[in-house]
Amino acid sequence: MTATPPPPADAYQQAPQPMSPADERLWSTLTHVGALVLSGSGVGWLLALIAYLVLRDRGPFVRSHTATELNFQLTLLIAYAAGVLTLIAGIGFVIVIAAAVLAIVLGIIAAVKANKGEYYLYPVAIRFVS
Repeated sequence: MTATPPPPADAYQQAPQPMSPADERLWSTLTHVGALVLSGSGVGWLLALIAYLVLRDRGPFVRSHTATELNFQLTLLIAYAAGVLTLIAGIGFVIVIAAAVLAIVLGIIAAVKANKGEYYLYPVAIRFVS
């Protein structure tokens, strides 16, 4: 009697199912709003990273918005770190306040655009992922 070979390691994995346009808009909006709420605590980038990793293969619209949000949150993280490091020089407070204001204003704009089904790129974000 011959032993049957084991199935390939990925035989039980299914390809991610594409989302409907309404679901893509919903998850894109939730990513922007969630990261906006959490960016003040310094973990907005973590939510954006999780959203990007989980949703990037579910549709082009949600991939674009989660990548955009991750790029913006990483840029904000750098700005907050620079602000904290330059607090002694006196300019750090201005940097932190400016970054917080940009996070709020641009985050709201991005969430509204996502909810309308429009693509959006943050004007001040460094592109780390695409």
